Amino acid sequence: MTQGPDPRQDSRQDPRQAGATSIQSLIGDALRETNDLARKEIALFRAEMAGNVRQLVVGLACMVGSAVFAVVALLILIGAFVKWLATIVGSEWLSALIVGGVLLVIAVGMALWARSVLSLSTLAPTRTTRQVRQDAQALSERVSG
Repeated sequence: MTQGPDPRQDSRQDPRQAGATSIQSLIGDALRETNDLARKEIALFRAEMAGNVRQLVVGLACMVGSAVFAVVALLILIGAFVKWLATIVGSEWLSALIVGGVLLVIAVGMALWARSVLSLSTLAPTRTTRQVRQDAQALSERVSG
């Protein structure tokens, strides 16, 4: 007489299947936790960047404000210098011309210097380019030698 499958065997799993299932569940748990961690890290990054951007905007606003006050102070000082020089030279228009000429020479000199510093040739990474060439040459010598 043949009997059907033993009900006790149905409730038991093959140890290999149980091990595979537990590994799969562990991998699934690890992936879920990694995903949660990545989401939390991204949220932290966004919050930190928002704070940093706010701080940057406030800093830039203060810098612009200080530049405005500096320009106004410079104009007042230039006016005072023109009036002082007028007492020495004896003519206000001549002192204004002298001060304006000196400031123009300074401005042109600074602009020429800035143009030479900001040219595209000075922005090229010459040391890095030289180092890459040296590295490539050393590698080609090593490979061929």
